[in-house]
Amino acid sequence: MASAETPKLWNFSAGPAILPPVVFERAAEAVRELRADGHAATAPGVGLSILEISHRSKPYEAVTFGAEQLCHDVLGIPETHQVLFLQGGASLQFAMLAMNLREAGKPAAYIDTGVWSQKAIAESQGLGETTVIASSAASNYDRIPAFPPAEAYANASYLHITTNNTIFGTEYAEIPEAAGGVPLVIDFSSHAGSRPMALERAAFGYAGAQKNLGPSGVTLVYIRKDLLNKKPAAHVPVVLRYATHAKEPSLYNTPNTFGVLVLKLVLEWMRDQGGMPAIAAVNERKAGQLYATLDRSQVFRAHAQPGSRSRMNVTWTANGAPEAEREALSSRFLKEAQKAGFDGLKGHRLVGGFRASIYNAFPEAGVAALCEFMAEFERRL
Repeated sequence: MASAETPKLWNFSAGPAILPPVVFERAAEAVRELRADGHAATAPGVGLSILEISHRSKPYEAVTFGAEQLCHDVLGIPETHQVLFLQGGASLQFAMLAMNLREAGKPAAYIDTGVWSQKAIAESQGLGETTVIASSAASNYDRIPAFPPAEAYANASYLHITTNNTIFGTEYAEIPEAAGGVPLVIDFSSHAGSRPMALERAAFGYAGAQKNLGPSGVTLVYIRKDLLNKKPAAHVPVVLRYATHAKEPSLYNTPNTFGVLVLKLVLEWMRDQGGMPAIAAVNERKAGQLYATLDRSQVFRAHAQPGSRSRMNVTWTANGAPEAEREALSSRFLKEAQKAGFDGLKGHRLVGGFRASIYNAFPEAGVAALCEFMAEFERRL
């Protein structure tokens, strides 16, 4: 395996995303034989692989409960909230949260900041009254809209926001506070664990693990414990009730045992790096260097506006010129970038251009190399 600093390819994929090399090593060991504490070579082996161990066994309970506690300790999820490890990705949560949190006679309120919030809105609309109280669609989602006044959502069952938008490269500078006791719901999938966040402001949050926290197939959910006793507006199947999964802590049905182990290993790596403040400092430097390169460029232009720019997903397009020329330039850049070892830079079709996803484990050296390549590409034009 190539080292973290000199890989064969710099992986800018939006997800599943890059993981720390030490996590690969510890996960590989657990595939051969799980250790009593999840990975340490000095701990006694349990005689079974993480891939075959019972999710009802004591060794696996140590894995899942250890991961749960790390979510509190490392990510800052308050103890007032229950941590759950579920399946189905954020896409299942779009429907599941609307089933569980909607109250009779109260609409669900959403802020529209792009594709993933639109998908969440569509699921809610199929289940009952839904209001969109703010949107940045008019500017092709190049910014986070102003947070609406309390009266815009005063009678809502909950207020839902997508705190980082992978496709458009926008991010809330901080998690806002909902007024009037309305529960705030956050989809923080693509920047979970990227910096200290006021997670206590959200009554409910969810994140697909495959960005910053682990492999695909695990969804981190946290829910304020008082909401677990709330009666939903309509019948909810047993397996889709948060109370079900809280009562049998993430063990109601067979979980993704390997995925939860990897999530635990990633959280341990984050802790060992110095926790959220240290992780945030590195992410600020990476994003700052790339945005500075874009803002200096005469060829490229950042899609997201200052004040709304994501630290995790940097999006940009070719600047000026007729559309045909921009497309030709974009094609040339992507072809040369791939040849130079920069993988996954093609932007989503709704934005076009390019996207660099620079999640926690992405090395600073890779961002520096990309910035140097972009500058050299521009000099050669």
